[in-house]
Amino acid sequence: MENWVIRKIEKEDNQGVAQLIRAVFDELNIPKVGTAYADPYLDLMFEEYNKPRSAYFVVEFQGEIVGCAGVAPLENEAETICELQKMYFLPETRGRGIGSQMMAECLQSAKDFGFEHCYLETMPFMKDAQKLYKKVGFEYIDAPLGSTGHTSCPVWMLKKL
Repeated sequence: MENWVIRKIEKEDNQGVAQLIRAVFDELNIPKVGTAYADPYLDLMFEEYNKPRSAYFVVEFQGEIVGCAGVAPLENEAETICELQKMYFLPETRGRGIGSQMMAECLQSAKDFGFEHCYLETMPFMKDAQKLYKKVGFEYIDAPLGSTGHTSCPVWMLKKL
């Protein structure tokens, strides 16, 4: 898989991003309640991340969105903490280093926005994702931060930027 590009989300990407996220949830049997699947703005990601100190990126390959991730302020938390949000990739993109590059893009944006820490939530069975998170410096923490609404995600991690 060559000639893929990471770029900021555009309004016309909304449908493709929502479809990708829902497809990954279906593929991995991730709970749909208490997770990103149930977020009310899932079909309006461009608008949701077109806010201060927020950025959302897509991986595009041959005109198709094959991955996505973003950062935004963590709701009901210190203004120095952001959240890595909605990082998902189609199966054919996994294990190719694209996730590492996407992570670098997101974390650089977080630093540029002035955040000091980045928080994330994930599922226990998402071991490959956790391996990537640990590789870039995320550490497990004992309790959730902020108000994500993702009550079905019992794994919490934090990274100093």
